Amino acid sequence: MNLLDDIVAQAQQLTAIRRDIHANPELCFDEHRTAQVVKDKLTEWGIPFEEGIGGTGVVGILQCGQSTRAIGLRADMDALPIQERNTFDHASRKPGHMHACGHDGHVATLLAAAQHLAKHRQFDGTVYFIFQPAEEGGGGAREMIKDGLMKRFPMEQVFGLHNWPGMPTGHFAVSPGPVMASSNEFKITVRGKGSHAALPHDGIDPVPVACQMVQAFQTIISRNKKPVDAGVISVTMIHAGEATNVVPNSCELQGTVRTFSIGVLDLIEERMRQVAHHVAAAHNATVDFEFKRNYPPTINHEGPSAFVRKVLEDMVGPDHVHAQEPTMGAEDFSYMLLEKPGCYFFMANGMGDHRMPGHGEGPCTLHNPSYDFNDDLIPLGGTAWVRLVQAYFAKA
Repeated sequence: MNLLDDIVAQAQQLTAIRRDIHANPELCFDEHRTAQVVKDKLTEWGIPFEEGIGGTGVVGILQCGQSTRAIGLRADMDALPIQERNTFDHASRKPGHMHACGHDGHVATLLAAAQHLAKHRQFDGTVYFIFQPAEEGGGGAREMIKDGLMKRFPMEQVFGLHNWPGMPTGHFAVSPGPVMASSNEFKITVRGKGSHAALPHDGIDPVPVACQMVQAFQTIISRNKKPVDAGVISVTMIHAGEATNVVPNSCELQGTVRTFSIGVLDLIEERMRQVAHHVAAAHNATVDFEFKRNYPPTINHEGPSAFVRKVLEDMVGPDHVHAQEPTMGAEDFSYMLLEKPGCYFFMANGMGDHRMPGHGEGPCTLHNPSYDFNDDLIPLGGTAWVRLVQAYFAKA
């Protein structure tokens, strides 16, 4: 795989960093200790940095040569509010907090590249190492951008990397176009009129009204949008009533909408709003409709995606670099791709057999309490970052 020897030689120390971060997880915008680990390592390796960007974000700045060209490399730092089921030595020491998405590994992987690049300085330009807070629902990328990320650190292009369980170690995936969906939430309150359950004609029952809405929403997917356009409406919560013999005054629906384009999202939101109000009106009920847009779709740019694919193919071989099937999961790196050309690519995390004794009984999948990052990926991902930097500044 042509791994860089000095990154391989530092694998044990880099793994220790990763496991230390895993054992001390921090939720969005609370990554103070994790950011300090990053700052300590950047200082040790002579890499200047700026801190407090978008909250707890850190940007390392490594400039070599005379070129004014610059790129950004991003790793997310935050953990999830999940109770870890693993019991190995580096399992979470914080109840209800866990690195269940591999952000601890992302940090270690980018640090591996930073250490190598600072030592050898075999490029002409500037690399911005972006250690981002609050990917898991906090919109940390958006907050860093609001805090001047792209203006204070004028990168030409930006790249992100995420581990991906279920593919054999040593493989990557990259594709242009949409790779992750937009993430949006809705809350709909149907307001009726309470009554005794034995006398439903004296009230306006909001529960069957809400049930009709749930069914009608699916016709938006099947009959309003084009069949070739992806979109998902999931009603995930229904709350109503406090007693078996009382028709409640209201019924609340909550859920998510996922799409790969803003146009489809606009259509779904508007049709949901119309359906909700008209179904309620047909039953003499009223409705409060709330729709919150969280992360936009993650859409890779054509040129940077082709560039990343070439770098990875040169490193691991074309048969180890695959097309990334789009997923309805969401990622706030999407905000960075709205600001600059770039690419978000994936590195296989293996099938779960890398986990140490003491791992939980569940599968090694993202956002699962039995997940653990594969430490063998640190030299692989670190090498990939270095090769990407060298190839980027070598091209015209």
